[in-house]
Amino acid sequence: MDPTVFAAVLVAAGMHAGWNVLVKLNLDRFLSLFLIQTLMGGLGLVMLAVFPLAAAASLPYALTSGVLHLGYNLFLARSYRTGDLSQVYPIARGAAPLLTLLVAWFAAHERIGGWGALGIGVLVAGIWLVSFAGRKAVKLDGLTLFFALGTSVFIAAYTVVDGLGGRVSGSPSSYAGLVFVFDALFLLAYALVFSGPGVIAAVLPYWRTGTVGAVLSAGAYWIAIWGMAHAQIAAVAALRETSILFVMLMSMRVLKETVTVPRIGGAALIVVGAVMLRLA
Repeated sequence: MDPTVFAAVLVAAGMHAGWNVLVKLNLDRFLSLFLIQTLMGGLGLVMLAVFPLAAAASLPYALTSGVLHLGYNLFLARSYRTGDLSQVYPIARGAAPLLTLLVAWFAAHERIGGWGALGIGVLVAGIWLVSFAGRKAVKLDGLTLFFALGTSVFIAAYTVVDGLGGRVSGSPSSYAGLVFVFDALFLLAYALVFSGPGVIAAVLPYWRTGTVGAVLSAGAYWIAIWGMAHAQIAAVAALRETSILFVMLMSMRVLKETVTVPRIGGAALIVVGAVMLRLA
């Protein structure tokens, strides 16, 4: 992987981790997602005004991405309703890189070498070890597990769609803005239909922290789309998940959490996997 792309995606992973550690909204999961996505839509409009317009060929990809992101948001919110963050998040994020590799291989005909595939496998193993080491066995009811795994399917699907869309757009930055706008519009329409106009008043008091989350989240995915336009989709998708390592490091410093030997081993695997992707 090109060193510039590698470094940029690592920065994106850090931004994603920062959002998860620093931004806490006293809202249920759906309202939090609704607020963040709506504000990201505003950022998307700014991006469309600043960057050259994306090619018309990328419009179907952006529309498809908007639908897939809606499914992702709904599945994620549903899985968090009955499952803990510490259980649902690793399942959703840990399975996504492997699914992305498969989808990119079969649907997009993107080939990744044995070294790169092994790097993804090592990185994913590290994610799962960091996430679950020293914790009680994961106990999720069947429906919650279904939505958690469904979330990872949506992540893999929109990742491949946006990777391809960014490539044909001629302007990955403008394409990212277009995706943010469609994401916001689709989720806004859903919220107004199923929750009513009161949903807007419910989230307005949290606009400051929501803005922080929107900037970090939009910046992280903007970089990812740009990265996938210049490198293999599966490799970028896996490298993005090093955000879990950043979360662990931030938890050590900010939350003073104790880090066990197995989690340190998992962190080492993540680093090794990332290095293998860099060299692939």
